[in-house]
Amino acid sequence: MKKLLVAIIIGLVLITGCGSKKGSDNMLSGKQKIAIEIENYGVIKAELDADVAPITVTNFMKLVDEKFYDGLTFHRIIDGFMIQGGDPKGDGTGGSDETIKGEFTNNGVENNISHKRGVISMARSQDNDSASSQFFIVHKDSTYLDGEYAAFGHVTEGMEIVDKICADVKVEDNNGTVLKENQPVIKSIKKIK
Repeated sequence: MKKLLVAIIIGLVLITGCGSKKGSDNMLSGKQKIAIEIENYGVIKAELDADVAPITVTNFMKLVDEKFYDGLTFHRIIDGFMIQGGDPKGDGTGGSDETIKGEFTNNGVENNISHKRGVISMARSQDNDSASSQFFIVHKDSTYLDGEYAAFGHVTEGMEIVDKICADVKVEDNNGTVLKENQPVIKSIKKIK
């Protein structure tokens, strides 16, 4: 009877413990491919690496599946640095309903993706685990971000679109603030093969 009771308790612990940690449910692995269609600019294709950043890629792809990004904008653009989008408020203060663990070295997670031209990474506040939906595409090598931000993929086609956005979009200050009416619109982000 004791052995049966122990087996039932262990079984309950395994069942209730499985997937109960934030960010551990149904983690993706391998490469995930996406297409980001930007109104009046074209399509940027990218490959996301769930082997390096499984929490980040799983969260991002969940938002893609929910069509969360469709109709949002790139609200912060700094020529020679990056373009940032994915904020439902369009001002850098918004996000999705969940935050995730920051998958970068200075937060205890090995991540060897360097912030070079074309890399996609998660934006966050000063809190290491505050990333949600906002992401950025690196315009020019910014390796000083390595170890501090969760890089999770890279552009495979369409960096000329990032170049054009950086060159064309009017910004209001040195922080890359873009007025709502000037923000490039993300028509959609979709999974591709």
